[in-house]
Amino acid sequence: MDNRADVREFLMSRRAKLTPEMAGLPAGTGRRVAGLRRSEVAMLADVSVEYYAKLERGAIAGVSAGVLDAVARALQLDDTERAHLFDLARAADGIPVSGRPRRRATRSPAARPSLHWALEAFTEGVAVVRNAQSDVIAFNALGRAFYSPLIGDGGRTPNFARFQFLDPASRDFYPDWDLFADMCVAMMRAEAGRDPHNRALQDLVGELSTQSDTFRRLWGAHDVRTHGAGTKRFQHPVVGELTLAYEEFAITAEPGHVMLVYTAEPGSPSAERLRLLASWAADRPAPLQTITENS
Repeated sequence: MDNRADVREFLMSRRAKLTPEMAGLPAGTGRRVAGLRRSEVAMLADVSVEYYAKLERGAIAGVSAGVLDAVARALQLDDTERAHLFDLARAADGIPVSGRPRRRATRSPAARPSLHWALEAFTEGVAVVRNAQSDVIAFNALGRAFYSPLIGDGGRTPNFARFQFLDPASRDFYPDWDLFADMCVAMMRAEAGRDPHNRALQDLVGELSTQSDTFRRLWGAHDVRTHGAGTKRFQHPVVGELTLAYEEFAITAEPGHVMLVYTAEPGSPSAERLRLLASWAADRPAPLQTITENS
């Protein structure tokens, strides 16, 4: 990733979204830019116009946390956007976000038996593990059944982003496809800011930018977000519509890997359909799936 370009485009895109009224400034007349002017952001951040213009050109290396905080406040960044700005600054300084030297994993965490035992302990919910570039590297039994459209014939490591933008089946599986697309790209942007040296993520961005106009447009928006928790709708080919709550858990033994767990409200139609899907999966046994990353 080009850190200077990412900084420049991120700051410009946030400035363009903030109107004078939102910032408590008079709108005036004869404005030729969308959102705030550089001079207005500089005033709100209490830095010189020249200094802010330097930041917006991408020269963010060595900038103090105090200045970054002031810029974040001036641009009214939310917590995820603020974290992304700090990630970009750390990358410019050459500091690994994890605080320890970067190393290539010699073994996929999906090969660790205890991870599969933990996944299979979730018997009434969908549980999957993904890495920073959205590869799905492990499932529980219900997760394999639930994500059967994503897994396909098993010839390639399943990937949320590749499925979202390159597989027509995703439009059937995700009733709220546009919302899912926005979320997918915004999470990838956040991951790219946290680890700009992730070559697999860079390659995925290049692939999707080449093959999907929608991905290319969303990537250019520089929106960022984290997954966290919430509710999503799905249209499963076996059991129909499901409304599921999700929670995301960081796997501390493997930085960048997270476990996603989807559950249904007890007593709801979706809970009954999940049980039906589990029953369907039990009649179609599959070996424990171990996926080698970057396969």
